[in-house]
Amino acid sequence: MKAVTNRFLAIAFCAAAATSLVGIGHAVSISAPVQEAPAAVSRRIGVVKAINGTGITLTPDSGPDLNITVQPATRIVRIAPGEKNLKNATPIQLQDIQVGDRVLVGGKSSDDNVSLLASSVVVMKRSDLEAKHQEDLQDWQKRGVDGLATAVDAAAGTVTISARGKVVVLRTSGNTVIRRYAPDSVKFDDAKPSTLQEIHPGDQVRARGDRSADGAELTANEIVSGTFPNIAGTINSIDTSSSTLNVHDLLTKKNMVIKITPDSELHKLPPEMAQMMAKRFKGAASAAMASASNGSTSVTSDHNARSSGAPGGPGPRGGGAPDLQQLINRAPPTSLADLHKGDAVVVLSTEGTADGAGTAIELVSGVEPILQAAPNAGQAMMLAPWSLGAPAADAAGP
Repeated sequence: MKAVTNRFLAIAFCAAAATSLVGIGHAVSISAPVQEAPAAVSRRIGVVKAINGTGITLTPDSGPDLNITVQPATRIVRIAPGEKNLKNATPIQLQDIQVGDRVLVGGKSSDDNVSLLASSVVVMKRSDLEAKHQEDLQDWQKRGVDGLATAVDAAAGTVTISARGKVVVLRTSGNTVIRRYAPDSVKFDDAKPSTLQEIHPGDQVRARGDRSADGAELTANEIVSGTFPNIAGTINSIDTSSSTLNVHDLLTKKNMVIKITPDSELHKLPPEMAQMMAKRFKGAASAAMASASNGSTSVTSDHNARSSGAPGGPGPRGGGAPDLQQLINRAPPTSLADLHKGDAVVVLSTEGTADGAGTAIELVSGVEPILQAAPNAGQAMMLAPWSLGAPAADAAGP
């Protein structure tokens, strides 16, 4: 099982590092020796793949590898992750650059765009990035909160979320970084700059910032949101050539196309595990119905919130969904080739484009007993992608 929370933060940090390099691109072009007309200057960002003499092979963030030629007059500087300009840059030599370092290269591209004559190279050392990543990860765990959006007030600059049974108000400012997942991608580096207006009730939201003493409010430095549908149903068909499934959703009665990618996590529950989970969900549903018939709304409301995909779920410690997720994580991995028409599955996916398929974040098969016991259980089984295996510090909530 991949550490999904760590993966989310690692990708998030790489995206932030790339953004930092982009932000200083203008400063580089001004302060670096200019040997060509400004219109001829190209800038490329990526990771150093190889170094041979005065040549660097760069794997850019997009496109094929690029051959970089470093000249005697090329300005090479090192900056720390997060720097917005070259004020604190330190001059270094070509021999100080290592494989795995992230660089922003400015210079003149060849006509075929496969090589570049460098006039400037700005370097973020791999060791600095790894240290910053660990610091960033700890900060998300210490100062982060996640849950379902219940209300958005763009005029007031607030988002209200339900975080493991607690109401938390996220307060934003002009400095708050807001991003949103692309509808067809689970990768944070595909997330786009966003606004509060794009966050809607029911969206998954994660934020980090400074909490109030009672934990009821958080002044957000960063907010990430996305829509991640939960689908519980049976497989109509499988197209191995396109790595897609056609699934009939039991709740919406609609057929959904789900794409499986190398990043998708597939598990199959052993029969005994599925039966155990079915009993838990059936018991929770019975308790909710009994509370409703007795005129109590608290348990029923809590159950309904969890069934709609809110963090938490039937079980101990006033929640229990993390326990269910741990069971799923320990279930044997499976593959697209192991799935068959008629199999029951529960899928957490991306939203998908209007005419396209959603991408599976996690798919669990072998769930027939669970869906028979509680048709709504599929939604309560799944958490947001950044919560699937959240560290204990983060799982504690606000």
